[in-house]
Amino acid sequence: MRIVQRVVIVLALLAGGIALAAVPSRMVSRLGPQAEEPVPAFHAQVPKGELPATMSPSLFADVAVQNAYVIAARIKKTLYQQPCYCHCDQSQGHGSLLDCYVSRHASGCDICMREDFYAYEQIAKGKTGAQIRDGIKKGEWQSVDTSKYQKPLPAK
Repeated sequence: MRIVQRVVIVLALLAGGIALAAVPSRMVSRLGPQAEEPVPAFHAQVPKGELPATMSPSLFADVAVQNAYVIAARIKKTLYQQPCYCHCDQSQGHGSLLDCYVSRHASGCDICMREDFYAYEQIAKGKTGAQIRDGIKKGEWQSVDTSKYQKPLPAK
């Protein structure tokens, strides 16, 4: 009887694995982060007071990381209004995407950097903080082409 039970369990596990493998990955990615997880911490409004300084880009050797910190310093008010889907709000107590750039955290996090570049690109298109947040929630930051940030940005 035990052998029959084991065979049934193994067959059930195999069937479940085959069913999961049959779901196309593009179907899962269309769901976006909001379908899979709660929205991380963010601030709905622009801050009333001063925001903390971001870390100096010169502290980092990688050009893309330097660019991420340069951009973060330029768009602090927008980053203050954005969630960060690496969930550093839970692991590090961050209140928004800006907090990732006040510390070294973003320098080692592809999610933080892509969200920063996404926000920067959306600002250039005239989007508001709320519109950018909606795009981040939908996972649009995942499609950012980071290769264009491998060279130093022009001075502003």
